[in-house]
Parts: sequence; C-alpha cells; structure tokens
Amino acid sequence: MWTAIGQAFSMVFEPYTLMVMVAAAFYGLFVGAVPGLTATMATALLVPVTFFMPPIPAIAAMVTATAMAIFSGDIPGCLLRIPGTPASAAYTDEAFAMTKKGQAEMALGAGLVFSAVGGLFGTVVLILAAPALADFALNFSSFEYFWLVLLGLTCAVFITTDQPLKGVVTLLLGLLVACVGLGNPAGFPRFTFGNAELTGGIGMIAMMIGMFAISEIIRFVVDTSPPAELVVEKVGSVMSGQWALAKKYPKQILRGSVLGTAVGALPGAGADIAAWMSYAMSKKFSKEPEKFGTGHVEGIVESGSANNSALAGAWIPALVFGIPGDSITAIVIGVLYMKNMNPGPALFTTNPQNIYAVFLLFIIANIIMIPLGILCIKVAKRILLVPREVLMPLILLFCVVGTFAINNSMFEVGIMLVAGILAYILEANKFPIAPAILGVVLGGMLEENFITSMIKSNGDLGAFLARPIALCLAAVCLLVWTWPLMAKLLFKPSRSQTA
Repeated sequence: MWTAIGQAFSMVFEPYTLMVMVAAAFYGLFVGAVPGLTATMATALLVPVTFFMPPIPAIAAMVTATAMAIFSGDIPGCLLRIPGTPASAAYTDEAFAMTKKGQAEMALGAGLVFSAVGGLFGTVVLILAAPALADFALNFSSFEYFWLVLLGLTCAVFITTDQPLKGVVTLLLGLLVACVGLGNPAGFPRFTFGNAELTGGIGMIAMMIGMFAISEIIRFVVDTSPPAELVVEKVGSVMSGQWALAKKYPKQILRGSVLGTAVGALPGAGADIAAWMSYAMSKKFSKEPEKFGTGHVEGIVESGSANNSALAGAWIPALVFGIPGDSITAIVIGVLYMKNMNPGPALFTTNPQNIYAVFLLFIIANIIMIPLGILCIKVAKRILLVPREVLMPLILLFCVVGTFAINNSMFEVGIMLVAGILAYILEANKFPIAPAILGVVLGGMLEENFITSMIKSNGDLGAFLARPIALCLAAVCLLVWTWPLMAKLLFKPSRSQTA
C-alpha cells in the first residue's frame, strides 16, 4: 500500500502533470466563466487533447478543468444573471440580487470557498467509500452487474427529469445507438446499413463532443436575445467575511456537502440536480426563509458546497462499477478505457497507484481552486467581454480538428455533427440528454452481462434471482419502477380532503 501511495505521489507531483493541471485549471475557469460553455463541454473538448497524454496527466486535466468550470459558472450568474454552467443556475437569481445590493464579492467568495470545501468533503468520501465498495464488488458476477446497470439506467430516467416518459424516450435512443455495430456474441452486424465504418459502433467520444459542444454552438447561432450588461464595475476582496460565514452556517455547509456527494453518486444526477436540491433544502430548513430570493447568502453557501462535492461523488460508481454518475464521468469513463484503466473493482487491486493518484488529483484541484479562483474573479470583466461571435467559430474548428485526430476519420466528424444537431433538437423540445448518454455508455455493458448470464445459466431466467445480492438489486429495481404508481395509491387524497 505505501509503495503504491509513493508511486502515486511521484506520478502526480512530476512537473509535466503539475503543468497540465495548471493549464487545465485556467482552461476550466475560462470555459465556465463564459455563459453557455458548460463544464461538460469543457470535458468533451479536452478528450482529443488527452488522447496524446499519459493516463495520470489525462485524468488530471479532466478533474481540474471540471472542478474549476463548475465554480467559475457562478461568475456570470452573479454579475450578468446568466449561469455559466447548469450547476450554477439554482442560485443565480440569489447571487445577482446580492450583486445589485453591492455584495458581489461576498456572493462570489462564498461560491468559491464553499465549492472548494464541498469538493474536499466529496474527495474524503470518495477515498473512504470507493475502496470499500470495490472490495464488496469483487463478489459481483454478471447477474449482479446486470441488475446494477439496469438500476443505474432506471435512476437516470427518474432523477434527471420531471417528465419520465421523455427520459425513457432518450434512454431508448441511447440504447439504440449502443446496439450499432457487431452484435454480441455472434458478431453479426446490426444497424450498419452496409457501412464498414459502423461495424465498430458509433464513436462515443465523437458523439459526446457533438452533443455538448456542437449543440451549444447551434444554440448560440439561433439565440436572438440581447447580450446582458454588467451591473458592477469592480469586485472587491472576495475572501473578506468568508470565515464569518463558515462559523455562521456550519450545518448548511455539511448538509450541502453530504447531499451533493450522495446525489452525485446516483447515475445521471450530476452537480446541477445536487445544487437545485440543496438550495431547496436550505430554504426549507432556514430560520430566515423569507430572505431567500432577495440576496441572501445562505442558499449560495449550501448549494455551492453541493456543486463540487457532487463531482467527487459521481466518481464513486464510475471507478468501482464503470457506471457514470453524470455526463462528465461518462466522458471520463471513455478516456479511462482509452488509457487501459478499465473501471471496476480490479482497478483497485491491479493498479492501486493509479487510484491513489486520482485521489491526490482531486485534493490538489480543490486546493488550487481558491487562489486561481480569486485571480479569475479579478479578471472576470475581461473574460465576460470576450465576444462569443469570435469564440464559437474557434470552438467549432477545435471540435472538428480534435474529432478527426482521434481516428483520422471524416466519418467521426460526421457523427459529431449529426449528434450535435440531434442533441439540440432534443433539448429544444425539453428532452433530457443525460439518459441518452448513459444509454450509450451502459448499453453495451447491459447486453454483455445479460448474454453472459444467459449462457452461464443455460437460458434459465430464474438464475437472475438465485443469488442474494442479485435478488436485492432486482427488488430495488422493481421498487423504483413501481414507485410512481405506488405513490399515487398510497398518498391518494381521501374524499374528505378533496371536498
């Protein structure tokens, strides 16, 4: 163990890795601070670059960029009332109200400091929970993995949207995409239409870049709303008063961090859902709920803590089971496979130094967030004034070149463009994208474990319920599927209540 920890330190603290982290930090801060350029998009755009990196620097770039982008999304929300990332949308109105009251530095400082605190809390949970879960997961066979993947897909539908039917549609679309290529185990082509390029399946990386970058470019092109104007000329000291806030709201910080980590670990949830839930919880349990919406810092403290803790939480199922907690970790899983760091319990036993390195990367990323975040806030005005008319064509160029460079294939570029158009159409009609992403990532795993289990049991479906853990997971799946109907029956108002 100590040898592996020593190796992890040497891999993380080598000059190249540190240089990559600093560069990724500035990149993430910039992308997050520009309205419309999300943390997921930042991660997707990094993939072509990480293709040429060793495993640890590649993961370092992903971890650092996403952590920074989630925080810096608060900056345009606070100064322009436009959230930089979906995770910042929950408390954008609150932060902007504080800005109009002359408290922009307090709002931005709270977002920065408590994002770092939440991120460190989530990292501690990741360090403690992931190895324990990995030991437990060594008892899993294909039967348990089948139910686990099915549970993950189910949760993605019900958690990510208030319209489950639309979630089911996008999930099925993602599963359909996962079916393209040579079928398992016979190896016959499916949905290839005679195209040799499709026999290897649809490239996940190209599709991810399209769905999160190209769709955003299209959204910018069709957007007719006027540009927002800054309401403050200069932001003061962002660190003043933060210690007082920490002493005043310790319960809120802990509650937001715990909730963020727990929600982040749920497949398909992500930081944006964690932030919304945390903000709602903060308002519900607050001693001053009437102040919410008028420029009250309490909600920002709690939901800011939830933001970055959710990032670390999402890595728990991703590393242990290969099941992404959100769209960001879905992209990361693709990179892990590309670097021969296949997620799963075996990763903790065969290459423990890589796991310890990931833990270290999270700690460093959240620590350096504070000084670099202060710098970003100081130059925020310059970042926000960057014309998007110049930025978007550059992003498009980078998407095309990066996607082509992965396999030197124009076909991949075509997939990227089609995926981007499809994602834009779906989001424009209020269809959630997260279930589709999880369907693509987990579809192959679901099929593989089902077929493997059927072969092992000679076609006996009862074998799926024969093992205790598999039976428990199946029961949880059934509960999740039937819960909406059960809730209607159990909590149906009586005639006296409706009268």
